[in-house]
Amino acid sequence: MSTRIRIRVRMSARPIDEPHRAASQLELLFDLVFVVAVAAATAQLAHRIADGHALTGLAGFLQVFFAIWWAWMNFTWFASSYDTDDVAYRLLTMLQMAGVLVLAAGVPATAVGDYRAVAAGYLVMRIGLVAQWVRAGVEDPARRRTAFRYATGISVLQAGWLGWLVVAETGVVAPVFFLALVAAELAVPRWAERTRATTWHPHHIAERYGLFTIILLGESVLAAITGVRGALAADGISASFITIAVSGLVLLFALWWLYFLEPAGDGLRDRREGSYLWGYGHYGIFAALAALGAGLEVAVENTGHRLPASPLVISYAVAASVGVFLVLLWLVHVPIAARTVLRPGASLGCATVVFLLPLAAPWTGVAVVVAGIAAACTLLVACTITLERKGNPA
Repeated sequence: MSTRIRIRVRMSARPIDEPHRAASQLELLFDLVFVVAVAAATAQLAHRIADGHALTGLAGFLQVFFAIWWAWMNFTWFASSYDTDDVAYRLLTMLQMAGVLVLAAGVPATAVGDYRAVAAGYLVMRIGLVAQWVRAGVEDPARRRTAFRYATGISVLQAGWLGWLVVAETGVVAPVFFLALVAAELAVPRWAERTRATTWHPHHIAERYGLFTIILLGESVLAAITGVRGALAADGISASFITIAVSGLVLLFALWWLYFLEPAGDGLRDRREGSYLWGYGHYGIFAALAALGAGLEVAVENTGHRLPASPLVISYAVAASVGVFLVLLWLVHVPIAARTVLRPGASLGCATVVFLLPLAAPWTGVAVVVAGIAAACTLLVACTITLERKGNPA
């Protein structure tokens, strides 16, 4: 896309088969803003795990991460169909970025049940998104009903989220209300696209998801470094410290390798109807990668001084994240691939091993468990590459 600033461009649907479609500079900036929000949510989860409140911390994390992920999802799929890169489009996108920053600033307060700043940030993001859909409806007559359905659905549900905020203050049926709103949010794209589908670009979407995966892996590195600093401050250099630090890095490399072994662009092009399960399933993949960063941070920090959390809990903070990632990585590609690169037997077998390893933590310690998880994932990478080469000889 040209770097010249476009003052005003008619917002019409971009071609599905547009050649050389890649993420724009504005999309990369948009992702960069989300780094702040994800980092805030990950840090909050790490503190809760370290304090021995992993389950309550996880519940809050999943709620906040849904807001982050859904805001990113909404923009990403809209941009794939209607990115004009003119002044109005840029300004409305930047408004959404401002909302993300407000949301990120409000994450620490959610620990005490205060979601007002998060809700305010979410409201700002939604205002920008609704304005984009209204503009698309006005300027793209062929998909006017689709665009206005999106704008209507998002607006109605935003009112619902404000209602949830009031309910959350009282604590009455707040979780049930939250889950109902989540289900309604996920239903909006299905409902809107029944009139006429938007023209999202399959390889562009696959690239955007891949870029966000890299961001989340980077967040895990950042979280692990935070744990290293804590251990160093406590003069906690030990064999366990070195083992977890090295194993954590190897583990992140292995998960990166596994994710990009499974190409999605062609599958999304050939089986567009499978995009809902593929796209929605990434909530679990992305949340698992973010939670892994929190687990690694606590695991490293635990080598410097004893934390309230038990070795079993800390080990499962890492293992559960990895196990969920492995299972979902295979599952989300089933609807869009005639044959998945990741073999179900190997993936599920590795996930089973990962889920069982923490049971040994009370006797072996966290470091051995993390090393075992890294070794299992590395072995899965090697097996997958070997089987793929045998099935597709050069």
